[in-house]
Amino acid sequence: MTSNVYKHKTVLLKETIDEVNPRDNKIYVDATFGRGGHTKELLSRVHNSHLYVFDRDEAAIEVGESIQNNAEVIGDNSLTLIRDNFENMQKRLNDLGVDKVDGIVYDLGVSSPQFDDAQRGFSYKKQARLDMRMDQRQDLDAEKIVNDWSYNDLVSIFYKYSDEKFAKQIARAIERTRNDHRITSTLELADIIKNAIPAAARRTGGHPAKRVFQAIRIAVNDELGSLERSLEQAIDLLAPQGRISVITFQSKEDRIVKHIFKNNSHVDLPRGLPVIPDNIKPVLKQITRKPILPNEEELSENNRAHSAKLRVVEKI
Repeated sequence: MTSNVYKHKTVLLKETIDEVNPRDNKIYVDATFGRGGHTKELLSRVHNSHLYVFDRDEAAIEVGESIQNNAEVIGDNSLTLIRDNFENMQKRLNDLGVDKVDGIVYDLGVSSPQFDDAQRGFSYKKQARLDMRMDQRQDLDAEKIVNDWSYNDLVSIFYKYSDEKFAKQIARAIERTRNDHRITSTLELADIIKNAIPAAARRTGGHPAKRVFQAIRIAVNDELGSLERSLEQAIDLLAPQGRISVITFQSKEDRIVKHIFKNNSHVDLPRGLPVIPDNIKPVLKQITRKPILPNEEELSENNRAHSAKLRVVEKI
């Protein structure tokens, strides 16, 4: 079954493309193609422009190929698909002769089809082999982390990536189980997590396995490290007046984006300095001092929108 059958509603679609300031005869990047929502919206707003899209997921690239073959959607624009992690953005674009771009879009949410397809192993509610790889060519998957990583490493990622307050109890429960047999399925892991958490704590806060599954997914795909490396490259790639629009869905990602944007748009100077030296001048200006949030209509129509935040910067 291909990913084309799945429904995916893009969050903050209009706002994200509005803020990237689409113009004709420019070069743009969709760093997280997903199912093409932002790509199609951007293509509909520009002429004679080139859009480069990145995604690690083979199913996403298949969707991209269908868009690429749709002359009505492409119009007089060009679309290049790149199956790779966005942390390799600068090298891949440089290899194609591109050293400056005019706008970059990031949507950091895991796409709905990845959760809807039980075989991908992202969901704690559906039976599947423990996988969670966004790029199925890579070796590291959720099964390896759950069964082969040390107790201390499991505790670390549960705390670091999901603020799981029962991280130690859950890691011990995983350790006891895997000493008896290898943990290979999503539902078995979800049950281990649930039984490791005190009954009183399970009554609130949603599914008890949600945070741990999130932490494992982030670790499998090195999501936060990849984001930091990619954003630094994106800033370097931007042409003057070029913009970056980033949608985040979790606090860890949002802190990274906020920190990198602030560090590149603000300089602490000693008093009395008459001229700011060129080598320490800020390279960005923040277009959004506070993040743009979904409106009430979108919140009522799309549950995924509730944690979304959009931050935008412009190259000086």
